[in-house]
Amino acid sequence: MKQNKKLLLLALVAAMTLSFALVGPASAKMVKKVDNFIFFLDQSGSMAQKHQDAGKKKIDMAIETMQAMNKAVPALDYTAGTFLFAPFQAVSQPGAYNQSGMMNAIGGIGTDFDIFNRRTDMGGGLMDIDPVIAGLSGKTGLIIFTDGNANYGADPIAQAKALYSKYGDKLCIHVVSYADTPHGKMVIDEIRALSSCTVVADYASLMAPGAMDKYAKDVFYEEVADAPKAAPVPMAKETITFSLHFGFDKYQITDEMIPVLEQAKMILEEDSNAMFEVAGHTDATGPEAYNQGLSERRAASVKNWLVANGVPASRLEAKGYGELSPKYDNNTKEGRKLNRRVEIQTK
Repeated sequence: MKQNKKLLLLALVAAMTLSFALVGPASAKMVKKVDNFIFFLDQSGSMAQKHQDAGKKKIDMAIETMQAMNKAVPALDYTAGTFLFAPFQAVSQPGAYNQSGMMNAIGGIGTDFDIFNRRTDMGGGLMDIDPVIAGLSGKTGLIIFTDGNANYGADPIAQAKALYSKYGDKLCIHVVSYADTPHGKMVIDEIRALSSCTVVADYASLMAPGAMDKYAKDVFYEEVADAPKAAPVPMAKETITFSLHFGFDKYQITDEMIPVLEQAKMILEEDSNAMFEVAGHTDATGPEAYNQGLSERRAASVKNWLVANGVPASRLEAKGYGELSPKYDNNTKEGRKLNRRVEIQTK
Protein backbone atom coordinates (compact mmCIF):
# COMPACT_ATOMS: atom_id res chain seq x y z
CA MET A 1 0.00 0.00 0.00
CA LYS A 2 2.84 2.32 0.89
CA GLN A 3 4.55 1.57 -2.43
CA ASN A 4 1.31 2.32 -4.35
CA LYS A 5 0.98 5.63 -2.52
CA LYS A 6 4.56 6.52 -3.40
CA LEU A 7 4.06 5.73 -7.08
CA LEU A 8 0.87 7.82 -7.12
CA LEU A 9 2.63 10.80 -5.55
CA LEU A 10 5.49 10.49 -8.01
CA ALA A 11 3.02 10.55 -10.87
CA LEU A 12 1.37 13.68 -9.45
CA VAL A 13 4.70 15.47 -9.04
CA ALA A 14 5.81 14.50 -12.55
CA ALA A 15 2.56 15.81 -14.01
CA MET A 16 2.73 19.09 -12.06
CA THR A 17 6.39 19.61 -12.99
CA LEU A 18 5.55 18.94 -16.62
CA SER A 19 2.83 21.57 -16.58
CA PHE A 20 4.80 24.15 -14.64
CA ALA A 21 7.89 23.83 -16.85
CA LEU A 22 5.82 24.05 -20.04
CA VAL A 23 7.39 20.81 -21.27
CA GLY A 24 5.43 19.60 -24.28
CA PRO A 25 5.69 17.77 -27.55
CA ALA A 26 8.78 17.84 -29.72
CA SER A 27 9.49 21.36 -31.00
CA ALA A 28 11.72 22.80 -33.70
CA LYS A 29 14.95 24.57 -32.76
CA MET A 30 16.38 27.29 -35.00
CA VAL A 31 19.93 26.58 -36.12
CA LYS A 32 22.02 29.11 -38.03
CA LYS A 33 22.97 28.40 -41.64
CA VAL A 34 25.49 31.26 -41.57
CA ASP A 35 27.53 32.78 -38.78
CA ASN A 36 27.65 36.22 -40.38
CA PHE A 37 25.66 38.18 -42.93
CA ILE A 38 26.23 41.44 -44.76
CA PHE A 39 23.56 43.58 -46.43
CA PHE A 40 25.31 45.10 -49.49
CA LEU A 41 23.27 47.83 -51.23
CA ASP A 42 23.89 49.31 -54.67
CA GLN A 43 23.60 53.12 -54.42
CA SER A 44 24.56 53.92 -57.99
CA GLY A 45 22.69 56.37 -60.20
CA SER A 46 20.59 53.71 -61.92
CA MET A 47 19.20 52.63 -58.55
CA ALA A 48 17.83 56.16 -58.07
CA GLN A 49 15.76 55.73 -61.22
CA LYS A 50 12.26 54.29 -61.31
CA HIS A 51 11.92 50.62 -62.10
CA GLN A 52 10.44 50.25 -65.58
CA ASP A 53 7.75 47.82 -64.44
CA ALA A 54 7.15 48.71 -60.78
CA GLY A 55 7.16 52.48 -61.29
CA LYS A 56 9.03 53.06 -58.02
CA LYS A 57 12.61 54.13 -57.37
CA LYS A 58 14.74 51.03 -57.20
CA ILE A 59 16.67 52.31 -54.18
CA ASP A 60 13.37 52.75 -52.30
CA MET A 61 12.32 49.23 -53.29
CA ALA A 62 15.65 47.90 -52.01
CA ILE A 63 15.33 49.71 -48.66
CA GLU A 64 11.81 48.30 -48.26
CA THR A 65 13.12 44.80 -49.01
CA MET A 66 16.01 45.13 -46.55
CA GLN A 67 13.68 46.27 -43.77
CA ALA A 68 11.29 43.37 -44.37
CA MET A 69 14.18 40.91 -44.51
CA ASN A 70 15.62 42.23 -41.26
CA LYS A 71 12.28 41.60 -39.54
CA ALA A 72 12.32 37.98 -40.76
CA VAL A 73 15.83 37.19 -39.46
CA PRO A 74 15.61 35.35 -36.11
CA ALA A 75 17.41 36.68 -33.04
CA LEU A 76 20.31 34.22 -33.16
CA ASP A 77 23.93 35.13 -32.40
CA TYR A 78 24.86 36.34 -35.87
CA THR A 79 27.52 38.89 -36.69
CA ALA A 80 26.00 41.38 -39.13
CA GLY A 81 26.81 44.60 -40.96
CA THR A 82 25.47 46.92 -43.67
CA PHE A 83 27.53 48.37 -46.52
CA LEU A 84 26.91 50.33 -49.72
CA PHE A 85 28.75 50.30 -53.03
CA ALA A 86 29.04 52.66 -56.00
CA PRO A 87 30.48 54.39 -54.04
CA PHE A 88 31.63 52.01 -51.28
CA GLN A 89 30.55 53.05 -47.81
CA ALA A 90 30.14 51.39 -44.40
CA VAL A 91 26.75 52.02 -42.80
CA SER A 92 27.25 49.67 -39.85
CA GLN A 93 30.42 47.68 -39.22
CA PRO A 94 30.10 43.94 -38.44
CA GLY A 95 28.99 43.35 -34.87
CA ALA A 96 26.56 41.33 -32.76
CA TYR A 97 23.28 41.22 -34.65
CA ASN A 98 20.49 43.30 -33.18
CA GLN A 99 17.27 43.65 -35.16
CA SER A 100 16.43 47.17 -33.99
CA GLY A 101 20.01 48.33 -34.49
CA MET A 102 20.02 46.95 -38.02
CA MET A 103 16.66 48.62 -38.70
CA ASN A 104 18.08 51.97 -37.58
CA ALA A 105 21.10 51.51 -39.85
CA ILE A 106 18.91 50.72 -42.86
CA GLY A 107 16.56 53.61 -42.09
CA GLY A 108 19.50 56.03 -42.07
CA ILE A 109 20.53 55.25 -45.67
CA GLY A 110 19.92 58.23 -47.94
CA THR A 111 17.89 57.62 -51.10
CA ASP A 112 17.66 61.17 -52.46
CA PHE A 113 20.83 61.55 -54.51
CA ASP A 114 21.76 62.69 -58.01
CA ILE A 115 21.49 60.15 -60.80
CA PHE A 116 24.21 61.58 -62.97
CA ASN A 117 27.91 60.88 -62.42
CA ARG A 118 27.11 57.96 -60.07
CA ARG A 119 28.37 55.05 -62.15
CA THR A 120 27.98 51.43 -61.07
CA ASP A 121 31.35 50.09 -59.97
CA MET A 122 29.93 46.77 -58.77
CA GLY A 123 33.20 44.90 -59.31
CA GLY A 124 35.04 47.49 -57.26
CA GLY A 125 32.45 47.14 -54.52
CA LEU A 126 33.10 43.39 -54.36
CA MET A 127 36.82 44.09 -54.08
CA ASP A 128 36.17 46.57 -51.25
CA ILE A 129 33.99 44.14 -49.29
CA ASP A 130 36.66 41.42 -49.43
CA PRO A 131 38.64 42.70 -46.37
CA VAL A 132 35.37 42.87 -44.41
CA ILE A 133 34.62 39.22 -45.16
CA ALA A 134 38.23 38.29 -44.35
CA GLY A 135 37.78 39.71 -40.85
CA LEU A 136 34.87 37.39 -40.06
CA SER A 137 35.02 33.83 -38.76
CA GLY A 138 32.74 31.02 -39.85
CA LYS A 139 30.37 31.12 -42.81
CA THR A 140 29.20 34.43 -44.31
CA GLY A 141 26.14 35.29 -46.36
CA LEU A 142 26.62 38.31 -48.63
CA ILE A 143 23.19 39.62 -49.69
CA ILE A 144 23.50 42.10 -52.58
CA PHE A 145 20.60 44.41 -53.45
CA THR A 146 21.18 45.69 -57.00
CA ASP A 147 19.80 46.19 -60.49
CA GLY A 148 23.01 44.74 -61.95
CA ASN A 149 23.73 47.68 -64.24
CA ALA A 150 27.52 47.52 -63.80
CA ASN A 151 29.11 50.00 -66.21
CA TYR A 152 32.44 50.95 -64.67
CA GLY A 153 35.54 49.43 -63.11
CA ALA A 154 36.33 45.76 -62.56
CA ASP A 155 34.17 42.96 -63.93
CA PRO A 156 31.69 42.08 -61.12
CA ILE A 157 31.30 38.49 -62.31
CA ALA A 158 35.06 37.93 -62.22
CA GLN A 159 35.29 39.55 -58.78
CA ALA A 160 32.46 37.40 -57.40
CA LYS A 161 34.22 34.33 -58.78
CA ALA A 162 37.45 35.45 -57.09
CA LEU A 163 35.64 35.70 -53.75
CA TYR A 164 34.31 32.17 -54.11
CA SER A 165 37.79 30.95 -55.02
CA LYS A 166 39.21 32.59 -51.92
CA TYR A 167 36.55 31.60 -49.35
CA GLY A 168 35.00 28.43 -50.83
CA ASP A 169 31.97 27.18 -48.93
CA LYS A 170 32.61 29.76 -46.20
CA LEU A 171 30.85 32.31 -48.43
CA CYS A 172 27.51 32.38 -50.19
CA ILE A 173 26.48 35.32 -52.37
CA HIS A 174 22.76 36.01 -52.77
CA VAL A 175 21.51 38.69 -55.16
CA VAL A 176 18.12 40.36 -54.70
CA SER A 177 17.38 41.69 -58.18
CA TYR A 178 15.84 45.00 -59.21
CA ALA A 179 17.05 44.52 -62.78
CA ASP A 180 14.97 46.08 -65.55
CA THR A 181 17.50 45.90 -68.39
CA PRO A 182 18.90 42.87 -70.26
CA HIS A 183 22.45 43.78 -69.20
CA GLY A 184 21.52 44.03 -65.52
CA LYS A 185 19.69 40.70 -65.62
CA MET A 186 22.66 39.06 -67.34
CA VAL A 187 25.15 40.28 -64.69
CA ILE A 188 22.94 39.06 -61.85
CA ASP A 189 22.27 35.70 -63.49
CA GLU A 190 25.98 35.14 -64.07
CA ILE A 191 26.84 35.85 -60.42
CA ARG A 192 24.06 33.53 -59.25
CA ALA A 193 25.33 30.78 -61.52
CA LEU A 194 28.72 30.72 -59.76
CA SER A 195 27.42 28.69 -56.82
CA SER A 196 24.50 26.38 -56.09
CA CYS A 197 24.18 27.88 -52.60
CA THR A 198 22.62 31.12 -53.88
CA VAL A 199 18.89 31.71 -53.33
CA VAL A 200 17.22 33.52 -56.23
CA ALA A 201 14.93 36.42 -55.33
CA ASP A 202 13.66 39.77 -56.55
CA TYR A 203 11.40 42.49 -55.16
CA ALA A 204 8.14 41.01 -56.42
CA SER A 205 8.86 37.49 -55.20
CA LEU A 206 10.04 38.55 -51.74
CA MET A 207 7.19 40.94 -51.01
CA ALA A 208 4.52 38.31 -51.70
CA PRO A 209 2.70 37.08 -48.53
CA GLY A 210 4.84 34.61 -46.59
CA ALA A 211 7.70 34.75 -49.09
CA MET A 212 10.14 36.66 -46.89
CA ASP A 213 9.82 34.15 -44.05
CA LYS A 214 10.64 31.33 -46.47
CA TYR A 215 13.62 33.29 -47.84
CA ALA A 216 14.92 33.82 -44.30
CA LYS A 217 14.76 30.07 -43.67
CA ASP A 218 16.51 29.35 -46.97
CA VAL A 219 19.33 31.83 -46.31
CA PHE A 220 19.75 32.44 -42.59
CA TYR A 221 18.59 29.42 -40.57
CA GLU A 222 16.96 26.02 -40.53
CA GLU A 223 14.67 24.31 -38.07
CA VAL A 224 15.84 21.11 -36.40
CA ALA A 225 13.39 19.00 -34.44
CA ASP A 226 14.06 18.85 -30.72
CA ALA A 227 13.30 15.68 -28.85
CA PRO A 228 10.50 16.19 -26.31
CA LYS A 229 11.74 17.15 -22.89
CA ALA A 230 10.17 14.57 -20.58
CA ALA A 231 9.50 15.34 -16.95
CA PRO A 232 11.97 13.74 -14.53
CA VAL A 233 10.94 10.24 -13.44
CA PRO A 234 12.20 7.94 -10.70
CA MET A 235 15.44 6.21 -11.60
CA ALA A 236 17.04 3.05 -10.26
CA LYS A 237 17.97 2.90 -6.58
CA GLU A 238 15.04 5.13 -5.57
CA THR A 239 16.48 8.19 -7.37
CA ILE A 240 13.86 10.96 -7.25
CA THR A 241 14.11 14.24 -9.19
CA PHE A 242 11.95 17.37 -9.06
CA SER A 243 12.34 20.61 -11.03
CA LEU A 244 11.23 24.17 -10.30
CA HIS A 245 11.64 27.02 -12.81
CA PHE A 246 12.29 30.65 -11.94
CA GLY A 247 11.67 33.96 -13.70
CA PHE A 248 14.52 36.02 -15.14
CA ASP A 249 16.92 37.14 -12.36
CA LYS A 250 14.51 35.73 -9.71
CA TYR A 251 15.18 33.39 -6.82
CA GLN A 252 12.15 33.86 -4.58
CA ILE A 253 9.59 31.08 -4.06
CA THR A 254 6.29 31.91 -5.80
CA ASP A 255 2.76 30.67 -5.15
CA GLU A 256 2.91 28.60 -8.35
CA MET A 257 5.81 26.59 -6.93
CA ILE A 258 4.10 25.60 -3.67
CA PRO A 259 2.11 22.60 -5.02
CA VAL A 260 5.28 21.06 -6.48
CA LEU A 261 7.23 21.75 -3.29
CA GLU A 262 4.51 20.21 -1.14
CA GLN A 263 4.48 17.06 -3.23
CA ALA A 264 8.28 16.95 -3.15
CA LYS A 265 8.21 17.27 0.65
CA MET A 266 5.82 14.29 0.90
CA ILE A 267 8.17 12.11 -1.14
CA LEU A 268 11.22 13.26 0.83
CA GLU A 269 9.48 12.26 4.05
CA GLU A 270 8.79 8.72 2.79
CA ASP A 271 12.41 7.73 3.48
CA SER A 272 13.86 9.58 6.45
CA ASN A 273 17.38 8.28 5.71
CA ALA A 274 17.66 9.63 2.16
CA MET A 275 19.90 12.64 1.49
CA PHE A 276 19.11 15.18 -1.19
CA GLU A 277 20.93 17.78 -3.22
CA VAL A 278 19.10 21.04 -3.99
CA ALA A 279 20.85 22.17 -7.18
CA GLY A 280 20.40 25.71 -8.51
CA HIS A 281 20.96 26.67 -12.16
CA THR A 282 20.69 29.76 -14.40
CA ASP A 283 20.60 30.52 -18.08
CA ALA A 284 23.66 32.02 -19.82
CA THR A 285 22.45 35.65 -19.72
CA GLY A 286 24.79 37.96 -17.79
CA PRO A 287 28.25 37.49 -16.23
CA GLU A 288 29.25 33.99 -15.12
CA ALA A 289 30.16 35.15 -11.59
CA TYR A 290 26.76 36.79 -11.10
CA ASN A 291 24.97 33.68 -12.39
CA GLN A 292 26.89 31.53 -9.93
CA GLY A 293 25.61 33.62 -7.03
CA LEU A 294 22.07 33.66 -8.45
CA SER A 295 22.06 29.86 -8.72
CA GLU A 296 23.16 29.59 -5.09
CA ARG A 297 20.38 31.94 -3.99
CA ARG A 298 17.82 29.86 -5.88
CA ALA A 299 19.03 26.64 -4.27
CA ALA A 300 19.00 28.28 -0.83
CA SER A 301 15.41 29.53 -1.30
CA VAL A 302 14.15 26.02 -2.05
CA LYS A 303 16.14 24.47 0.80
CA ASN A 304 14.87 27.11 3.23
CA TRP A 305 11.27 26.44 2.23
CA LEU A 306 11.67 22.70 2.76
CA VAL A 307 13.39 23.20 6.13
CA ALA A 308 10.70 25.67 7.22
CA ASN A 309 8.10 23.06 6.32
CA GLY A 310 9.57 20.19 8.30
CA VAL A 311 12.41 18.61 6.27
CA PRO A 312 15.58 18.41 8.42
CA ALA A 313 18.32 20.68 7.14
CA SER A 314 20.84 17.88 7.67
CA ARG A 315 19.21 15.92 4.82
CA LEU A 316 19.57 18.75 2.29
CA GLU A 317 22.64 20.20 0.59
CA ALA A 318 22.08 23.42 -1.39
CA LYS A 319 24.53 23.84 -4.26
CA GLY A 320 24.76 26.31 -7.15
CA TYR A 321 25.97 25.39 -10.63
CA GLY A 322 25.55 28.79 -12.26
CA GLU A 323 25.21 28.67 -16.03
CA LEU A 324 27.60 25.71 -16.44
CA SER A 325 25.08 22.85 -16.58
CA PRO A 326 22.38 23.83 -19.10
CA LYS A 327 19.83 21.21 -20.08
CA TYR A 328 18.25 23.27 -22.83
CA ASP A 329 19.31 25.57 -25.65
CA ASN A 330 20.36 28.98 -24.31
CA ASN A 331 20.00 30.44 -27.83
CA THR A 332 16.20 30.32 -27.55
CA LYS A 333 13.85 32.15 -25.18
CA GLU A 334 12.15 28.90 -24.14
CA GLY A 335 15.49 27.17 -23.57
CA ARG A 336 16.73 29.98 -21.33
CA LYS A 337 13.46 29.85 -19.38
CA LEU A 338 13.83 26.12 -18.73
CA ASN A 339 17.47 26.52 -17.68
CA ARG A 340 16.44 28.90 -14.85
CA ARG A 341 15.73 25.98 -12.53
CA VAL A 342 16.30 24.24 -9.21
CA GLU A 343 16.45 20.46 -9.15
CA ILE A 344 15.96 18.34 -6.02
CA GLN A 345 17.46 14.90 -6.41
CA THR A 346 18.69 12.04 -4.28
CA LYS A 347 22.42 12.00 -3.56
